[in-house]
Amino acid sequence: MTVARAHVERLEDGSEVKLGVFLSNSKSRRAKLTAHKLAALAGLGLRWAA
Repeated sequence: MTVARAHVERLEDGSEVKLGVFLSNSKSRRAKLTAHKLAALAGLGLRWAA
């Protein structure tokens, strides 16, 4: 899955989540993520988390 850093998800309740920033930060800090968080991200299809 490729998501642009500027990508923003708009949720049904009107709120926004800066998904691109979250994923970019998570990828650059993956060495500090717990095994549980890495497994959850890998389960969503993020190859770098596997």
